[in-house]
Amino acid sequence: MALDKIGSPFSPPSTAIEWIDYLHGKLGKRLPLIRKYADYYEGRQATMPFSQNLYSTAFGDAFREWSDNFCQLVIDAVLERLSVVGFRLTDDPDADADAHQIWMRNNMPVQSSAAHLDAMVHGESYAIVWAGVDGEPVISCESAEQVVVQYKPGSRTEIEAAAKFFTDDFGREYVSLWTADYTYTSFADGRQWYEPVQEPNPLGRVPVVPISNRARLTGDPSSDLQSIVPLQDAINKTATDALVASEMAAFPARFVTGLEIVEDEDGRPIEPFRIAIDKVLQAEDPQARFGQFAAADLSNYRVLIDLLTQHLASLARVPYHYMIDSGGQPATGEGAEAAEYGLIAKARQRILHFGRAWVEVMRLCYRVKGDPRADCHTAEVIWADVENRSEAQHMDALIKLRALGVPVEVLWEKAGFTPAEIVRFPALLAEQEALIQQYPTAVATGSSAPVADDMAEKPPQGNASNDARKVAGDDANRR
Repeated sequence: MALDKIGSPFSPPSTAIEWIDYLHGKLGKRLPLIRKYADYYEGRQATMPFSQNLYSTAFGDAFREWSDNFCQLVIDAVLERLSVVGFRLTDDPDADADAHQIWMRNNMPVQSSAAHLDAMVHGESYAIVWAGVDGEPVISCESAEQVVVQYKPGSRTEIEAAAKFFTDDFGREYVSLWTADYTYTSFADGRQWYEPVQEPNPLGRVPVVPISNRARLTGDPSSDLQSIVPLQDAINKTATDALVASEMAAFPARFVTGLEIVEDEDGRPIEPFRIAIDKVLQAEDPQARFGQFAAADLSNYRVLIDLLTQHLASLARVPYHYMIDSGGQPATGEGAEAAEYGLIAKARQRILHFGRAWVEVMRLCYRVKGDPRADCHTAEVIWADVENRSEAQHMDALIKLRALGVPVEVLWEKAGFTPAEIVRFPALLAEQEALIQQYPTAVATGSSAPVADDMAEKPPQGNASNDARKVAGDDANRR
């Protein structure tokens, strides 16, 4: 029996208005959590509720905008390592160049970075593909604050409907709804949605691709800040307590004995002195004695903040030296590589999920163009290297790979050159070789052959100069 024939008191939406109402309600339920994580990333989270009542008395609104925010660092440490270089779609040598052209025409180096950022902050972002007025594919990256999707029952990949809700500068709310067969556009007057305008969907599928962060088999994708927020709150609370202590207890409290306590007309004691750094206390009574209590030790707050920060770094898989200056030299060489193992693994995991989404986006672009590469299921994304290495280390590793017989085109790709640059290399090398042959004395190098081959052709050096030393009578072994 088909699933849609099973009777149920909860019938799914069947009309465009019903889909709009349903998806609008679904988006509204998750908006508070999405905006909460956005506030933490921007450092706009409320820090004052954690402070003592004395905080407002001591500082008022002086530190109202303050926050010791690590959330942005947790996201940016991964974001700066995610960069799409190109695509490998089929065995056709022109496929990569075509995909790169589509990518660059839509300003995707910038858009994709924003999509990765929103996905890690919100848990998910979206890419919408459609045909422009010239028939070329147009890619638009969208926020989870505006776009929502509904998957088909029992599926985690097939989208049944998707919608984008947005409000213009005049407060009017609009919606675009997509199904596999139709597209709908409508707007609301503040009370209800007007009857949508219907148009056919030439793509035959919903043109919205979710870019999911930490996707699971069940449940929604989650933000990278989900496990960080409680520790961030604890750090802010401890820091505000330290500020209160620095105002109220870090300055030594003074006392005096042997003086008569003077009271006002209501019986309240009158403070005999106005204590300040530039004031000298004096009394005529010879029995008066002055003293002071020890100032509060604020180092305990730093120890606790450092401990909380270390826990935060462990959960976020961010090297601890990114967050705390230990006062020494930063980690270098193998020590830095070991400290960044977790961060690199985290970046590669994001590449795994985000790469699948960008492949789907590119396949949709080819569907817009009516290109058979829309059905290519072996496509993959070429990413920039997520490891931070010196140029000398990188080039040395490539030379060793060449010695193992790795094709030079693969080495160019691993060196970080884009597919468009690699396509130009053969012609440039041919021109260079022609110049060498035509003007051998004017060119410094004698060949454009790979370095490893040149090194292999050199005769062994050994101790060839020993013969010359023997002739000159300067051989140490003869003395």
